[in-house]
Amino acid sequence: MPFKAPDSPRFDDYAFVLIAKLGCTLLSFVAAQFIAYFGWSNLGVILAVNGANLLEASGFTGIALLLGFVFLSAAINLFIGSASAQWAIMAPIFVPMLMLVGYTPELTQLIFRIGDSTTNIITPLMVYFPLIVAFGQRFDKDLKIGTLIATMLPYSIAFLVSWSIFFAIWFVLGLPLGPGAAVRLG
Repeated sequence: MPFKAPDSPRFDDYAFVLIAKLGCTLLSFVAAQFIAYFGWSNLGVILAVNGANLLEASGFTGIALLLGFVFLSAAINLFIGSASAQWAIMAPIFVPMLMLVGYTPELTQLIFRIGDSTTNIITPLMVYFPLIVAFGQRFDKDLKIGTLIATMLPYSIAFLVSWSIFFAIWFVLGLPLGPGAAVRLG
C-alpha cells in the first residue's frame, strides 16, 4: 500500500513559512537602512543640486529634459516593478532637481507616471505579471514570459510615444495640470 501523507501540516511547511518571513524581514531591514543612510548622508540633496546645476550649465531644459525623464522612468521601471518603490527612490532626487530648474513637483510626478505606467506590462518584475501569464495560458498553452513581453512590446512603445506626444502638446500649450497645479514654479 502506497504511503499517504497525513492531513496535518509537516514541520517542513512551517520551516518554509518561517524562512520566507525571515527573508522578508531581512529585506525590509536592508531597505530601511538604505533609506536611513540616504537621508543621513544628504545624498539626495547633493545629487539634486549638482544635477540642477549640470542641467542649467548644459542648457538641457524644456521639453527635451522632461521627455528624457519620461524615458528614464520607463527604463528604471523595467528593473523596479513597484511604482511606489521606484518613486521612493527617484523622488528625493528628481523633485528637488526639477524644482531648482523651475518645474513643479506635480509635473515631476506626472512625467514619472507616464514613463512608469507605459512599461508595466513588459516588466517581469510587475507583481501581477505571473497572473497575466497564467490567464494568457488559458487561451494559448504555449504562452511564456518572453511571448507575453514580445506581444506587449509594440503596445508599450505605442503608449509611451503617444502619451509623450500628448504631454508635449500639453506642455507647449502651457495648460495647467489641474486646479491650482501649474507646470512651472512662480
